[in-house]
Amino acid sequence: MSLTEKIVQLKNEISKVMVGKDMEVELMAISLLFNGHILLESVPGTGKTMLAKSFATGIGGEFSRIQFTPDVLPSDVTGIQFFNPKLQEFELRPGPIQANIVLADEINRATPRTQSSLLEVMEERQITIDRETVKLQEPFMVIATQNPVESQQGTFALPVAQMDRFFIKIKVGYPVYEDEKRIMQIHRGDKKLNTIKQVFSTKEIMELKERINGIHISSDMEDYLLNIIRKTRENNSIELGVSPRGTLALMKAAQGKAFLMGRSYVIPDDVKQVAKYVLGHRIFMSIEGSLTKTPETVIDEILDSIPVPVEAEANG
Repeated sequence: MSLTEKIVQLKNEISKVMVGKDMEVELMAISLLFNGHILLESVPGTGKTMLAKSFATGIGGEFSRIQFTPDVLPSDVTGIQFFNPKLQEFELRPGPIQANIVLADEINRATPRTQSSLLEVMEERQITIDRETVKLQEPFMVIATQNPVESQQGTFALPVAQMDRFFIKIKVGYPVYEDEKRIMQIHRGDKKLNTIKQVFSTKEIMELKERINGIHISSDMEDYLLNIIRKTRENNSIELGVSPRGTLALMKAAQGKAFLMGRSYVIPDDVKQVAKYVLGHRIFMSIEGSLTKTPETVIDEILDSIPVPVEAEANG
């Protein structure tokens, strides 16, 4: 079975409990293959926990959830040295961060200190407790969530520098009419939800990670991608443009999209389809710009203003 077929199968499995989330599943798969992490922005009740848990089941990974509140400490995330009275010695007790897919629920409710401890784990992929370092298991991905409605009292917004460390941000809105009707049909009565089957093994995920870096990006496509990044730094509606880390993220996401489509090279459509998810949270709007536009609309304008490479169109 080809990768494309397996991704379709993964979508089908997750659709047993989550309807209309094909793009989200693709983006999660791309993030996982590039050791990236995802920030989900959604109102309560849109199924973010179920989506993360279903994805973990589909890839055969261990799932863990951390419910953030202001009183959660860094040690509640990473773990502690626990004194065992029977052995009369300290033992390392890792926290819930020790899993393949970690749902950091309502990350903006955690204090900056706790947020920083989680983001350090995301960057270094290891935890250090009382000078003892433990490598996290592979594959590893954090799916953090935040509620855009409750953005004032009792929350601590992620700084721009920390937002930049998320590979992709997805805004999960309400389902469309037909999708919500399907959700009702799935959950009505006493009928139990279908069990999601494992599609990928951990070994397959690690093999795919090695293969995905081989996706070719032509010189013309590199120029096209860089022109998009440069425009974010020159746009009057944007106060702070995309960083070099964002440049690399866009390149990798485009490679991932091509990989999932079964191609060995990147085309402009790959870049266009992932751009707003990769760049939207990496730009800081000016006061004037934020009054009339969103980061996503500015990115769409930038994409429309840049000519597509002729050679890339022909290859596509």
